Amino acid sequence: MDARAPTRSDEEPVLPTDGRLRWSYSARQVFAFDRKIAQRYRLRLARYAVLAQDIDSWAGEAARAGRVLSLFDCGCGWGGLVHCLEAEPNFTNLAISASDRTDQVTHKRDIYREFFVGDLTDGYPEIPSNHYDVVVCEQVLEHLECLDVALATLARVVRPGGVLAIGVPIFFPPLHLARKYLVPRVARLIGHPETASHLQAFSLFSLRRLLRAYPELRIVKTRGFRIVSGGLLRPLENYAWWWRFNRRLGELLPALCIEVQVLLVKSPA
Repeated sequence: MDARAPTRSDEEPVLPTDGRLRWSYSARQVFAFDRKIAQRYRLRLARYAVLAQDIDSWAGEAARAGRVLSLFDCGCGWGGLVHCLEAEPNFTNLAISASDRTDQVTHKRDIYREFFVGDLTDGYPEIPSNHYDVVVCEQVLEHLECLDVALATLARVVRPGGVLAIGVPIFFPPLHLARKYLVPRVARLIGHPETASHLQAFSLFSLRRLLRAYPELRIVKTRGFRIVSGGLLRPLENYAWWWRFNRRLGELLPALCIEVQVLLVKSPA
């Protein structure tokens, strides 16, 4: 038996069912892992640092209860979430699994207990239902043609009482409709097909409406990232106060941000 395997019952909740979550996040994370840009507190990568601090808290709670927290990173890319997590104190109390359409992990590939190569829209039938304490799906849904199977799969593999974290780019309505239907056509016309890689576009309102179609999932927190970032303001990303200011804006005005992260808890069995 894997020594890192979780020791818990499927009915044991990961979070208090009243949805109590952290409301303040430290700026201690240094975003040095982006090898192209040197800013210390990159707002573009804040979603991973903030989520890592949440996961670390849950892993700490699991450790105090004598169990390991199981995490599934769906669409893990090169391993950015793991890079943020390893800076946290309870990293060793995580059993991490991951998936992507191809295996492109370049950071600590051997840390994953399981790795699934495949498309989320195929449903990952090899993963049992009610299997992971925490499921993360960051910056994936916008690239999928069909969302029904993808969302049903994410809801299926998280355990009762567990957490599902979904992150996507958003636009203020009705700009999300222009992004979905107009921008891809223009991009292909002018010879920039990479801009057309997003097959879906969301506003915060449309995303929350979509997620409410899954009654077993309850939205407990919504937070935004990056109302304004980059460009002439990029040098400010070297300062912790700018990080804290943007985090506060993201908590207060998520609908106006460039991207959003929604945390949902699956109803206990």
